[in-house]
Amino acid sequence: MFATSVTIALGRYGIWLRKEHLTPALAKEIESLGFGAIWIGSSPPGDLAIAEAAIAATERLVVATGIVNMWATPAAEVAASYHRIETAHPGRFLLGVGIGHPEQTTEYRSPYTTIVEYLDELDAAEVPVEHRALAALGPKVLQLAAERSAGAHPYLTTPEHTREARAQLGAGVLLAPEHKIVLDTDVDRARSIGRPYVDRPYLHLRNYRSNLQRLGWSTDDLDNGGSDALIDALVAHGDAASIAARLDQHLDAGADHVTIQVLGDNAILPTLQKLAPALGLR
Repeated sequence: MFATSVTIALGRYGIWLRKEHLTPALAKEIESLGFGAIWIGSSPPGDLAIAEAAIAATERLVVATGIVNMWATPAAEVAASYHRIETAHPGRFLLGVGIGHPEQTTEYRSPYTTIVEYLDELDAAEVPVEHRALAALGPKVLQLAAERSAGAHPYLTTPEHTREARAQLGAGVLLAPEHKIVLDTDVDRARSIGRPYVDRPYLHLRNYRSNLQRLGWSTDDLDNGGSDALIDALVAHGDAASIAARLDQHLDAGADHVTIQVLGDNAILPTLQKLAPALGLR
């Protein structure tokens, strides 16, 4: 039996930001451009103060975590933070959780068992299923996302993965993939910006490599920084219209919401200002 879909209004497009890049002022700018949500990446701390500050600075923007790392943050801590934020700002926070990278923990346990136990603790702490999402790539964890959360937040994926994920999740389950972008019509320069973000650490982590191999990419594509074809698949580049068309392929494949990660130094706000009209926002 599938979970009830998320009851929080995310809109079609959100912005994925590393936690160190998110400020209340940037959150206000992103809201003014018409984006529906901000996803806080790079394992925000369990007090979720950064999420609360962004919500407080805006009027309707949803803030989600993409993701709180289960290896690093106790469920009880993040549950208490969820309840604090939900009480102050009802319906504007989505708790995204996930296993992170097992390679980066010194206390190895079964990733799947860890996820199940963590979700059990969130249940016990009365964090609603419809207000949480699960990082998921492979079939087993996608199924768990459908059964134990509002839905899935896949990272480093393609529209082909989105199509397969939707087929497995079925209707009524949130699917919010992340996709990287570089606003630059010079192909070589765009690839040179995007490749390091894909290569390190993701092409050296077994869960991401396995997922890409399931999608048909070869070892040659994954090694030595990633083939040009792989980088082009994972990092949309070109002008605003071509990037918007690539992001919309996720929606056509069954995504409910696409989380956009802008790459490049000091490029976030200028890129979003150009991209928003191409996406039909504002």
